Amino acid sequence: MAAAPKNFHGLTVDRLGQAIVEGRHAVGWSLPPEPMLCVQFGVSRTVVREAVKSLVAKGLLVTGPKVGTKVLPADHWNWFDPDVVAWQSKAGPTREFLRDLQELRRVIEPAAVRMAAGRAQPDDLRELEAAFAGMKHAVDRGGDYIASDLRFHHALLKSSHNRMVVQMGKALGALLRVSFELSSKRPDGAALSLPLHRAVLDALIAGDPVEAEQASLRLIDSAARDIDAVLASRQRLPALR
Repeated sequence: MAAAPKNFHGLTVDRLGQAIVEGRHAVGWSLPPEPMLCVQFGVSRTVVREAVKSLVAKGLLVTGPKVGTKVLPADHWNWFDPDVVAWQSKAGPTREFLRDLQELRRVIEPAAVRMAAGRAQPDDLRELEAAFAGMKHAVDRGGDYIASDLRFHHALLKSSHNRMVVQMGKALGALLRVSFELSSKRPDGAALSLPLHRAVLDALIAGDPVEAEQASLRLIDSAARDIDAVLASRQRLPALR
């Protein structure tokens, strides 16, 4: 289903956030005065102020009576915020961003899969089978492979039946999309990943936590190699959806 169109507030947050992530407003510098931003975005002062509040909440800006409104470095940004991830994706993900993402996956996913091997319910396995079928259909006949890949990995985290892991899975969604979209740019990357996904699912069906964890690590490491191959072939990282 298509996303609802953004209102003036949402559009202003989007445009200003994208400009900050792209470096058009330098770290440590103050934003232009409110009247200039109103003219730039064609909105009222109220909209600009609310947009700034949103970006403060996302960690991109800091405001204060003596400091004004200044741009914060990327270490302060909320990397679990889908907007922040989307802006970085459009700008072209940095190598540091991708390194952090792969390391995060290696910490969270194998442990969640290990738990899932002992806790997955029939409904969980059916959802995983359906997601895998969608991936295979996309490889064989065309379609949205990434959507099915995301569905598969969300189902993996949900199958852990750990409420905190499941909540983290919701926050990880935008980050995982970046990883999958970039790794799938390698020729035959999607087709080669299918048996690796199948191995994870088969280990869950067998209730084997050790093999499930190892299969998850093999899958993540394969994606990392695909991403490295894409990086090696380009001078500048591609903008993603």
